[in-house]
Amino acid sequence: MPFPLLAFIVIPIAELLLLFEVADLIGGLATLGLVIVTAFVGINVLRIQGFSTLSRANQRMAGGELPGQEIVEGLLLAFAGALLLTPGLITDAIGFVLLTPPLRQRLAARLMRSGTGFFVGGMGGRGTTFGGGFTGHRGSRDQGSSGAGGDTIDGEVVDRDGGSSHEKLSDNDPNRP
Repeated sequence: MPFPLLAFIVIPIAELLLLFEVADLIGGLATLGLVIVTAFVGINVLRIQGFSTLSRANQRMAGGELPGQEIVEGLLLAFAGALLLTPGLITDAIGFVLLTPPLRQRLAARLMRSGTGFFVGGMGGRGTTFGGGFTGHRGSRDQGSSGAGGDTIDGEVVDRDGGSSHEKLSDNDPNRP
């Protein structure tokens, strides 16, 4: 069973069980209040952290650097926001962990070191190919330059007027002579 499908089944069940246990301990209204307060506090902290990350990204771009770390942190912050808006205590705890700057920065650095396949091309062998032979997925380099399995050839198309232009045609192009 794929991990995302398993997560969509297991996490809600675990959230409900934990919410029932907490409701037995502190009461139903107090549990509901706790979920609402954690979401409200989390969203406000998320807003502050998001502006801080955006400010650091702008500073790096002004210095002529690419803000790779800040982009990954922004993705983690977006994920944290989604977790904080999801009702439940487990997702709130994970969201708050991602809002903690030192932990988020370490996680972002680790994700960046692991390669871009996670962010760009984690497509099961059908990686996106960008100009210059860079592929978003490590295993897709042997699939041809288009990344879709087709061959691209260099050719010349001659107009009836006598002009010519340099274009690339695919083997599957219906206009190919």
